[in-house]
This record gives sequence, structure tokens and C-alpha cells, in this order.
Amino acid sequence: MSNQERLQLRQKKLAPLMEEFFDWCRKHKAMTLPNSKLGKAFAYSLNHETTFKHVLLNGRLVLSNNLAERAIKTLVIGRKNWLFSQSFNGAKSSIILSLMETAKRNDLDPEKYLKYLLYKLPNESTLTDKETLSAYLPWTKQVQASCR
Repeated sequence: MSNQERLQLRQKKLAPLMEEFFDWCRKHKAMTLPNSKLGKAFAYSLNHETTFKHVLLNGRLVLSNNLAERAIKTLVIGRKNWLFSQSFNGAKSSIILSLMETAKRNDLDPEKYLKYLLYKLPNESTLTDKETLSAYLPWTKQVQASCR
């Protein structure tokens, strides 16, 4: 679905469900002990109601973090494996893996992105300047044009 279609569907189907849920929370919160687990859940839900409703304002927002969790799964598993390697190879591997996953999430060819970085970064006069490094972020126009 396009972002606009997703937004319209959310406003049509999800908005009434959210209103019903938050009304239910307000109604039952008064009948619940505030320090009980249910009381804390009601308080949390109602305190963050505006934040939860942001998905009704923007179709680009996702309802869960499943994509992000799936993207970092290989890094997390690898990091646990490299923890006891007692060398810098583990750290190097996690950096490369992180770059590759970032490239994938930004619709880049990971191999092209790594080659681009390895070719361009050594020619920079400094790597401590934020502006210099920001030119190599995967969502910049130059990187997008070169690494797809």
C-alpha cells in the first residue's frame, strides 16, 4: 500500500478502535488500584495516548518495530558470538555487519556501499568532522545514486 492508502485505512478502521480502547482504559482506571500491574498499564496507556495516535497522522509510520528487530538480529547474534573472541576481529566484524544491514535498510547494494566507503573515505583529509562524515550516510543523494 502507498503511505496515503495506509493512512486512510488507519483513519477508517484503526482510529475507532483506538478511541474505544482509550475510552475503556479511562472507564476502568478509576476502578483499579493505581500501583497494581493493571493500574500501571492503564496509566501508561493513557499517558502515551497522543504518542500512540501518531500512526493515525502519518502513513509512513509502522505499527511495530519488527523490521528493525529483524534487521539487527544477525548483528545481535554475532555480537554475542564475538564477545569472547578476545580480539579486535569481533569488533571489526560487527562494524562491517552493521554497515551492510544499514545499506540494506536504505535500499542500497551492500557490496557497492562498502566499496564506495572504502574508496572514498581514505581520501578525506579528516574523519572527525561531522559534516564530512554525514556525506557518506546511506540516505544522502550522492550515496543513493552511486550505490543502488
